[in-house]
Amino acid sequence: MKWSSFSFQARFRFMVSAIICMTILFSFLFIHFLYRDLYVKDIERSLLQEGKNIASQYLGGEVSEQLKQNVAWHNAISESEILLIDNPRDLSACLPFEMNHEALITEHERRKLLSGEHLIKTGYEERFERDIMGVVIPLLDKERLMGIIYLYLPLSPIQEVFNKSAPILLCTGVLFFLFMVIFGNKLVRSLVNPIKEMEAFSQHIASGNLTARLPVQSKDELGHLALAFNKMTEALENQDQQKKEFLANVSHELRTPLSYIKGYSEVLKEDMYKNKEEALRYMNLIHREADRMHRLVQDLLDLAQLEADMYPLKKEPLVLAQVLEDTIDQFIPAFRQKQLNFEAQFDWDVIMNGDHDRLSQVFYNLLDNAVKYNRENGRIFVSLRVEKDVITIQIEDSGIGIEQEDIVRLGERFFRADKARTRTKGGTGLGLAIVKQIVQRHEGTMELASLTNEGTTVTLRFPLEHFE
Repeated sequence: MKWSSFSFQARFRFMVSAIICMTILFSFLFIHFLYRDLYVKDIERSLLQEGKNIASQYLGGEVSEQLKQNVAWHNAISESEILLIDNPRDLSACLPFEMNHEALITEHERRKLLSGEHLIKTGYEERFERDIMGVVIPLLDKERLMGIIYLYLPLSPIQEVFNKSAPILLCTGVLFFLFMVIFGNKLVRSLVNPIKEMEAFSQHIASGNLTARLPVQSKDELGHLALAFNKMTEALENQDQQKKEFLANVSHELRTPLSYIKGYSEVLKEDMYKNKEEALRYMNLIHREADRMHRLVQDLLDLAQLEADMYPLKKEPLVLAQVLEDTIDQFIPAFRQKQLNFEAQFDWDVIMNGDHDRLSQVFYNLLDNAVKYNRENGRIFVSLRVEKDVITIQIEDSGIGIEQEDIVRLGERFFRADKARTRTKGGTGLGLAIVKQIVQRHEGTMELASLTNEGTTVTLRFPLEHFE
């Protein structure tokens, strides 16, 4: 069975258990290392150094009584057992004549000592009937082995300490393993359960249930991920709601002109009008509604292209005041018709890198709203200035204003602050949405401030670019 076929929870538990076992095994190996490679090696070095110091007192020839007394004195004050052996039988010097005598060193060890090497003995020694750690230093007179210095320490007490501590270590290791298994299971559950909840949550989202939310139970990365999932779901829910509203609004906006066109075209088709003047009025109504449908479809197409970033902007350096003035000229008849008092204050030195047609569309839509929702003999003021490397454009009117709760929704598709009047004024409800997208595509911002029955101020801000 492949490793990937196991669940994440099973793999994680296996990894935790493996890490725990490896940790305990490493602890035992480390203790063994401390005993064998550090403690025992340290004893070996100590014995060897002590033996060499004693052997340095040997000056050659037969082993003197003075040296024997010195060895006896060292043996009395040293923690180790120190023996001076000069009996040829114990040195394997009488072989093969005394076959029944058990020498302290073998013939092979004797040859090594004759070459000037020392011996290390570890383990059970029959002569002493115990486990020892010992060193053997030769006393050489030219090429003759005159004796040996044998130093050893019994290892039984050391091993007994290790053997006594082993059950304690084993019990401690078992308890530690059980504790870590319990802790590891809780850790696994704390990590896996949120993932399972996210899996179930994603299935709810896939099935179309956008009202579900993940419980945020921690402030760690998983908690942040749950918050991100909730924000994503909330955004999807809002988009779904906007899509439904969009479809409903499109259907509603198209239903009315289609009803007019269908009804009046049937009247004309069936010759149900009284005279030519009435027929002409019906034809004008059909033309008006068809034109309204054309503008609606065109606005929808523009907005879709802008939102999808499918409409490439043709940016070029523009004298922004000239673009504003050209757009304002189109509204002079409307200003006169409503007897509006128009004022402008432009900084003609402002150059902006932008799309001429799209910026003209922005100014046209904003001025169109300022005219439509203004009073007779009202006021419109347009300004263009630079403030701290920011191009600021303001369009103020003294119109009917906007309710405060509606300001935050301006710019949404088909949203109308003045629902009762907008249809008669010919709006599609997409103008500000298009303006908002064009401004954002120019890396700008749009702000609206309004008071009911006092007027509205739209502020556009764009970054100022310096042209050489």
